[in-house]
Formats: sequence, structure tokens, C-alpha cells
Amino acid sequence: MTESTTRSTADSTTFEPADPTADLPVAAIEDRIGAFLEAKTKATWEREVDLFASGAVSSLFAMELVVFVESTFGIAVEGPDLALDNFRTLRSMSALVIRLRGGGDDA
Repeated sequence: MTESTTRSTADSTTFEPADPTADLPVAAIEDRIGAFLEAKTKATWEREVDLFASGAVSSLFAMELVVFVESTFGIAVEGPDLALDNFRTLRSMSALVIRLRGGGDDA
């Protein structure tokens, strides 16, 4: 059963499904990002491998990663958070997701 939240306005009440990624553990976040990377690069990625140093991922592809992370996890990556360092590894991307979702500064 999917949880939902209720929001009332002056005229009506609407029901919105709860975010299914809201309480994902770090490993699950990394697995989702890893599956996206595997589909795009046709390679399997370890959690600490530098995607850009490997040569398989370009800075142009980083923008595709940003869009994927934003749309999948319901966050906005802006300003200083757009740094390549936040997208170098599966671990750094999951830490960014957790931090931007209010899960703390150190994931």
C-alpha cells in the first residue's frame, strides 16, 4: 500500500502520493544511480570509482547525471552543488542526495 499525504486548500482536498525515494538508505540510492550509469555506459561501477578519471564519463554527461539525480530523488542541484566533485563517484552522489533532502551534511 502506498502512503499518501493530504493537502487541504480553501476549496478542496487533494491527495498526493508519498515520495517513494524519501527514506531510501545510502546503498539503495547508490544502486539506483549505478543502474542509470550502467544503462548509459554499458559498464558496472564500484561505489568509489572516479567516473570522470576513468574516461568513460565526460563533463557533458555530468549534466545528464544532474537531471537524472534531480528528477529521480526530487531535489534541485544548484550553485556550488553543481561541482563535478559531487558527481565523481556513486558515494559522492548519494551523499549529495541525502544532504539536499535534509538528511545532514555528512552522509
